[in-house]
Amino acid sequence: MKIPMSSPDLNDADRQAVINVINTPILSMGKYTADFEKAFCDLTGAKYAIAVNSGTAGLHLCVRAAGIGAGDLVITTPFSFVASSNVLLFENAIPVFVDIDPKTGNIDPELIADATKNIEKYLPRKVEADGHPPLRAILPVDVFGQPADMDAINAIAKEHGLTVIEDSCEALGATYKGKHAGTLGDFGIFAFYPNKQITTGEGGVIITNDDKAANLMRALRNQGRAPGDTWLQHTHLGYNYRIDEMSAAMGASQMLRLDAILSKREQVAAWYESRLEEIAGVEIPFIESFTTRTSWFVYVIRFDKKINRDEMARKLEARGIPVRPYFLPIHLQPYMVERFGWREGDFPVTEDLGKRGLAIPFSGVMTEEQVDYICNIIREEVSKI
Repeated sequence: MKIPMSSPDLNDADRQAVINVINTPILSMGKYTADFEKAFCDLTGAKYAIAVNSGTAGLHLCVRAAGIGAGDLVITTPFSFVASSNVLLFENAIPVFVDIDPKTGNIDPELIADATKNIEKYLPRKVEADGHPPLRAILPVDVFGQPADMDAINAIAKEHGLTVIEDSCEALGATYKGKHAGTLGDFGIFAFYPNKQITTGEGGVIITNDDKAANLMRALRNQGRAPGDTWLQHTHLGYNYRIDEMSAAMGASQMLRLDAILSKREQVAAWYESRLEEIAGVEIPFIESFTTRTSWFVYVIRFDKKINRDEMARKLEARGIPVRPYFLPIHLQPYMVERFGWREGDFPVTEDLGKRGLAIPFSGVMTEEQVDYICNIIREEVSKI
């Protein structure tokens, strides 16, 4: 049985939406982008939605809108896709990592609180502790589609006057105490790579209620053209971060059936849970009580420490089951080690989950037969240990 790592959930309406755009002369900055943005305002209740060409672009614009610049400190997580830290480096800001909750993989609010009061203890080795620049923001990530503990994070941010940039690129449709992921900070960002809940091929959306920031980010995504600028006038130093109309049309079409897409992914996650929770040596994802809806992005299992994750991955791959380690710690990426001097042992929980976590095939179009096949092979291989 051939099973892909992930598959987009596309239908004829999505394909027709793209064809409709191609049959017009407007392939960028048209009505479909506006429709796509409106769908996010309608879903989340946010005042503004700004569509861009990737989640990374969205995060970067939020960093710019927050006024984060060279040398500024931002508390964030080392357990994430690298984009959440890279966008800080784009502006020569400094990521200040704190470790994570061992159950969820989300950033630990208690460590955030400690870092705000004892920042020198958390600075990278290659950043001077004396006379360090100001702490400006917190950038939590809603890991694997489950929101971070945002009430606790926001309370810390309010106490210290910090901006909160919520990276919800993996969590479209998730809810925290009944509130949509992405709405829980000053800015929220979603992303739509082909393995995400909905896809536009490449793309992202920022949501915010901040009038001034929204206007700035709309200008920055479009080469820095502010309202009133002509085609060749540029008030700001900006970027080509626009989403194209074909992508926006596909996304707007998919947003019409977001709840159905999420429900299908929930069903696949439930099939996995019922089968994998019975296998000794395998840990299934933990869902916090404050998570009122998980938006399943990937399905990541963890193996007991007695099981070599990498060896198990090779065995599963050899039997036709594609898998991926999730995540490789950001602080141990070669360029991060070179730039900031982090070492193995700096963030033990992140490193532990990085060594034991394995994403197995997951999408909303998987069948129960495929899930059975995968789980049976995992059971067989674990039983040989």
